[in-house]
Amino acid sequence: MRAIIIRHGEVDFQWSKWSTSGQFNKDCKMYDEAPILSQLSDVPQINYQNIYTSSLQRSRETAKQLFGEKDFIFTKWLNEVPLCASVASNKKLPLIFWNVSGRLQWFLNIHSQKECRKETIYRAERFIEIITKKNSDCIIVTHGFFMHTLLSQMKKQGFQISHTRFSYSNGECVIAEH
Repeated sequence: MRAIIIRHGEVDFQWSKWSTSGQFNKDCKMYDEAPILSQLSDVPQINYQNIYTSSLQRSRETAKQLFGEKDFIFTKWLNEVPLCASVASNKKLPLIFWNVSGRLQWFLNIHSQKECRKETIYRAERFIEIITKKNSDCIIVTHGFFMHTLLSQMKKQGFQISHTRFSYSNGECVIAEH
């Protein structure tokens, strides 16, 4: 079985460089609803049976741009790890603070985030269960931060991963074989 995992296309959104916690949370919501720019990536050719995509707009649009109108399988199992402000603050703080502190809370399983690492691992494991039961080639359109957990769990379950990175570019593909 071969799976091609694709990070969604570039999002047409400009993050505020400095924001209060409320503004950061609003930016996170607006990012989730923003459209994507043109998709430039070529996808390796495989005889796929299914195309899975997260239920978030940017991955859905990416799948449509790459494959046209198909019967996609939309699933929340592939959604991005949600991010929100790590503390309540009316003081404007830099974007890097909000991103790093929120992901640190996620990593440490602190429940002030909407989802903790244990929950993300669970989602990845359940999705892998679904595709391994079908045992057919597939395409997966998902998100950059979630890709790390998904690929890590795939590797633990015996998949050979073509490459791993600290950060995946928009439209980047990774091949996983089982």
